[in-house]
Amino acid sequence: MNIGTAATQAGLPVKTIRYYEDIGLISPDRRANGYRDFSESCVEQLRLLAQARHLGFSLEECRRLLALSADAGRASRDVRALAQENLEAVREKIASLAALESRLEHLIAQCHGDDAPDCAILDDLMGLRGN
Repeated sequence: MNIGTAATQAGLPVKTIRYYEDIGLISPDRRANGYRDFSESCVEQLRLLAQARHLGFSLEECRRLLALSADAGRASRDVRALAQENLEAVREKIASLAALESRLEHLIAQCHGDDAPDCAILDDLMGLRGN
């Protein structure tokens, strides 16, 4: 199938598929005319990539997932370990975002939000106020 059909079936933009090919994540066949020819297997890989990226896996983790997916002798513990690592990274991001949220809430609470030019938020961002 052509790249447009593969993109529709995988739920990915054509540009993303081309990028994945450029970095060696996928390798579609080529027709005699040079056009890409995506097999059902390649579309399954693209679906895996789409879902893995949606879940926050990095491109290198996606590369490992594709390798595990292609390995009939894989151990599910290896896939689980990779997912566990990703979960820990997601939890770290959540903690970081919670800290960011708290700081923004504090800054907003310090700002009078009136017509006066004094702004606690700008003062803080410029290092003129203590946190």
